[in-house]
Amino acid sequence: MKKVIFLLSIFLFQSISIIAQDKKAKDLLDQVTSKIKSYKNIVVDFKYTLTNTKEKINKENKGNVIIEGNKYVLTFLGFTKIYDGKKNYTINPEDEEITISSINENDSDALTPSRMLTFFNKGYTFNWDIEQNLNGKKIQYIKLTPTNTKDKRKEILLGIDMQTKNINNVIEIGKNGTKTTLVVNSFKTNQPLSKNQFTFVASNYPKYYINKLD
Repeated sequence: MKKVIFLLSIFLFQSISIIAQDKKAKDLLDQVTSKIKSYKNIVVDFKYTLTNTKEKINKENKGNVIIEGNKYVLTFLGFTKIYDGKKNYTINPEDEEITISSINENDSDALTPSRMLTFFNKGYTFNWDIEQNLNGKKIQYIKLTPTNTKDKRKEILLGIDMQTKNINNVIEIGKNGTKTTLVVNSFKTNQPLSKNQFTFVASNYPKYYINKLD
């Protein structure tokens, strides 16, 4: 779940125009953030593709994530990750192994619910980009550029559904030519969830090896 990028110009009129565009982009991102924070929970089904023409890579996978407050369940690439607000449980059915670890939410690289859908609020410059009509939806793109020069990503395009102010897709372009695209197939909010939705139950995995990292 990450993605999107930014530009500038020279003469006074152009500079004023770009400053205005930056504010316009920031205002839209603020609306997206506010909308996401207003939901009790979010359930997203998505498609993820990874391509690199030079290396002849073309992979496609589907996934699902359920987020509520500071908890989530992510199912992707055959793994299930459960974060109950304190511990992270990674369930690997193929190897019948479960890895348990703590997450430091102050760690900028930590994957937490608040960062899954609002990753763009820190570490990027941004600019208003193109608008597209996708399947009848008006999608406005915001281009994000990582501020860290060591970042392996060249740019990210964040596609926002202008009617719902929800994220529709994220396109990430790497400096090595790799392109990853995440498309939201289904975005549901305020769903009735089980009380144990984010609870890891060890007895459900009697034959699994449990690896505790801390």
